[in-house]
Amino acid sequence: MNATDRTPADLLRSALAADPGRPLVTFYDDATGERVELSVATFANWVAKTANLLQGELGAGPGDRVAVLLPAHWQTAVWLLACSSVGVVADVGGDPSGADVVVSGPESLEAARACGGERVALALRPLGGRFPQTPVGFVDYAVEVPSQGDRFVAFSPVDPGEPALVVGGSEFTGAEVVERALADGGVDAGGRVLSGLSYDTWDGLSSGLYAPLASGGSVVLCRNLAELSEEALAKRVESERVTVSRL
Repeated sequence: MNATDRTPADLLRSALAADPGRPLVTFYDDATGERVELSVATFANWVAKTANLLQGELGAGPGDRVAVLLPAHWQTAVWLLACSSVGVVADVGGDPSGADVVVSGPESLEAARACGGERVALALRPLGGRFPQTPVGFVDYAVEVPSQGDRFVAFSPVDPGEPALVVGGSEFTGAEVVERALADGGVDAGGRVLSGLSYDTWDGLSSGLYAPLASGGSVVLCRNLAELSEEALAKRVESERVTVSRL
């Protein structure tokens, strides 16, 4: 990171400037066998497209609230950084009835219908695949995001002192997210964190996204890790050159 980085989106911009080709997020779903690796540049491109969708198509802006009803997943990480880019509050697991936008996976669609604002559905299928049929009352993220611009410019400056994240009942400003991620430590520049933690706690978000991003490291994000044997987990740690495990 640079000394001027005050929000998670700033951290991503610094990572992109420093080494766009290095891995940032490697995602495994051990229930489906999916593996996806995103470099800093590829991840940043997804973030830019998602931020353009959020700001331009969904009409979200600073102070708005996005209920994020998604598991630990590479697309969830993209949405969290897109929210930071626009300046909206990412409310992880938040009440959709009080949100301006809800972003939902396939398992939480019924709960997401309580949102009176814009509703986005993510199929969470391998390779970012779309729903066979778009859920009624939602837009399909996989359909809408590819046509969005590859560069993002916020309509309004993002204030690092404003609320940016709600998780586990606690609210953090953008600056606090950066400060806490750095304070958590445990990741050296170039280090690889394997995280099997849920995204519904600060520890899960920090281990599975923010701390590696802040430190110049990367994350091996694992969903349904209980499906993996101890032997297979040990092989993954070795093959992915993991330096820290958070299970």
